[in-house]
Amino acid sequence: MLKRLLALDGVNAICQFRDDGAFVEGYGLLDQPQMEHLARFALEYKRIVQGNADQLSMFTQMRGWTPPRGWIVRAAQGTVCSVGNLVCLLDTAEGSVNEVMQELNEAASY
Repeated sequence: MLKRLLALDGVNAICQFRDDGAFVEGYGLLDQPQMEHLARFALEYKRIVQGNADQLSMFTQMRGWTPPRGWIVRAAQGTVCSVGNLVCLLDTAEGSVNEVMQELNEAASY
């Protein structure tokens, strides 16, 4: 299922990680240590987003701050997209973030 995401334009790497941060599998242009670093980054960023969402909920007394379908960090040359425990490295100029997020959402539901 993950390898299918590599067929999308601009996708350089896709990997899966567990809730404890352990790397499960990855495919693409990165080597094994880089995949593990990408997975670790995704886990830590997911935790940061959750912590910020929890604080916003506490201060505003409103629910729903956590992005239900993942998160995106975008730069001029690269974009990192994540849904659940999947993370994708995308060439910003070549890929469609919407298409990648849709595919990640589908793959995360399996």
